[in-house]
Amino acid sequence: MHPAQELEELLADGEELTIVCHNNPDPDCLASAFALGRIAMAAGIDEHHILYSGDISHQQNRAFVNLLDIDLKPFDPAAVQDRPEGSLLAFVDHAVPGANNRVPEGTPVDIVIDHHPNEGIEARFIDHREQVGATATILTEYVRELATEMDAALGTALLFAIRRETLGFLRGVTSAEYDAAGWLHEHADGALLRTLSTPSITGATVDAIAEAITNRTVRGSVLISGIGRTSERDALPQAADYLATLEGVETAIVFGIVEDGVQLSARSTDSRIHIGNVLDGAFSDVGSAGGHREMAGGEVPLGIFADYTTDDTQLFAIVDQVMTARLVAELNLTTEAETRTKADGEDE
Repeated sequence: MHPAQELEELLADGEELTIVCHNNPDPDCLASAFALGRIAMAAGIDEHHILYSGDISHQQNRAFVNLLDIDLKPFDPAAVQDRPEGSLLAFVDHAVPGANNRVPEGTPVDIVIDHHPNEGIEARFIDHREQVGATATILTEYVRELATEMDAALGTALLFAIRRETLGFLRGVTSAEYDAAGWLHEHADGALLRTLSTPSITGATVDAIAEAITNRTVRGSVLISGIGRTSERDALPQAADYLATLEGVETAIVFGIVEDGVQLSARSTDSRIHIGNVLDGAFSDVGSAGGHREMAGGEVPLGIFADYTTDDTQLFAIVDQVMTARLVAELNLTTEAETRTKADGEDE
């Protein structure tokens, strides 16, 4: 039986569906949740909710939610822990309670659909495919298999998510993404896709990216940069994407203080490095981190850092030293030559 049919049978026995996005959801997670909600409605579930925690701060993500009119609700623990009988709980684009989500560890999950590396996944229905480039690819397969009613909003959401997750079919892409995109092309709104691809950017995001450029440190082909405190969490992956294109750089890691934690974003084209494993090895004992071979992220609670000082400049000096030291040690860069670019453009 095709996984889509197994999922449909499970949904047909449910009365309500709660779909939980991972923290700070991206288009792949949002589009997958959107599609799963449509599949659930077709299977006879009248009520479903899409919950998220963290922020939707990236300008593309905000435009994505607003223009496609995706109905999101802030995460409510009671909606997960006090569900009535017949209510199903689903994870899309993440897999384990407590890992990149606010669902308490040990919470029973009914449905998991994900493409990220993970272990210890437990659910009544699991479709975990590390080999595909996007969770939206899996949901597109379901929509096709089940002949789910399509419209421009759903088609655009899934196609944009696949394009964004694979960086325009250049990162982690497989033949499944091309096949899904070819089919979705007939259902998507081209003008809306262009609008989503070129959203306006805030001044705070520009400032954060500029800070990452100024503070970059290069050891061999590895670039590490800390940007201090920022309100623009999604400036970190944008900065990592940009810095990874610098000549001679194969791995770029950017971190900064966002609210009460240190957020990280990393990119790598070095075949010797699995950047998800690098972040996991460096920070799994103090936070949560991981991801794919070429793209990863993480979060470390400020915790003890914040006990030293309330001054952001002094606080980040401590954070910068500790985070960089852990990354250097995990990447075995201690003997590599270092070039630090200062604000005045001089190297030391």
